[in-house]
Amino acid sequence: MKTIQSITALFCIALVLLLAACSSTPPAAAPQQALAEQSNPSAATPAPTPTPPTGEKKEIILATTTSTQDSGLLDALLPEFEQQSGITVKVIAVGTGQAIKLGEEGNADVLLVHSRKAEDEFVSKGFGINAYDVMYNQFYIVGPAEDPAGIKGVQSAKEAMVKIAEKQSPFVSRGDDSGTDKKEKSIWAEADITPSGNWYISSGQGMGETLQMADEKRAYTLTDEATFLSRKLNLEVLVQGDKSLLNPYGIIQVKSSAKPEEGMQLIRFFTEEQGQKLIGEFGKETYGKGLFVPDAKQR
Repeated sequence: MKTIQSITALFCIALVLLLAACSSTPPAAAPQQALAEQSNPSAATPAPTPTPPTGEKKEIILATTTSTQDSGLLDALLPEFEQQSGITVKVIAVGTGQAIKLGEEGNADVLLVHSRKAEDEFVSKGFGINAYDVMYNQFYIVGPAEDPAGIKGVQSAKEAMVKIAEKQSPFVSRGDDSGTDKKEKSIWAEADITPSGNWYISSGQGMGETLQMADEKRAYTLTDEATFLSRKLNLEVLVQGDKSLLNPYGIIQVKSSAKPEEGMQLIRFFTEEQGQKLIGEFGKETYGKGLFVPDAKQR
């Protein structure tokens, strides 16, 4: 009897052990593997292939006078250049003096300005290279139709300024160290006059705004041809054609530019066949004459 009981007890113990083995959970991941997955989750899932960086956008800065902007010339030329070259041109339109200062400070890549003496100094001081004549037009002395100073028909800009000063007729100066302002000051100096008084008004603004002020005040002013013709004003051209009123424009590469190749591409566009053709045609449809005369040559 005892033998049967012992066998039965052993059988029960074996059955319990078998059931316990079947119901046990699978073993956890090996400690080393678990630690690796915690410290580097990407180890279990392959990382995606990185996208190659796209090419850097090409952009250059053109510092220029307000007349090239106000006349609409840049709107006619720059889209053509940008489309062909893939280079975006950021325009800073200020007076020539300010544009040259931007070049001296290394804050522009190319200058398009109109004060030959200041341009030559910029190059001679080592700030500019690859200087070209690009185009020209003329300055006008404009004023109200009633012409209180009686300057219409005089032979020279100097004589006109003398008459305006004698009559103390209102004259609006840009007063912004622009190419136009430099030209005006040189004519006063030639006439040996230092203009002052309530009749002599400094706008401190661009050509478009200065013309608007002169129009409102029925005053005289000196203006470039292109900006004047592109504005609808009551002022009249009273003095023109004097050789002292010639208005040449130059384009210059800034020596310190970090993008010399792109800058030279812009200069070539302005001075070679296509750009010169566009310059010569600009304004003909609207005004019956080109606002600038192409005249490219390296200095």
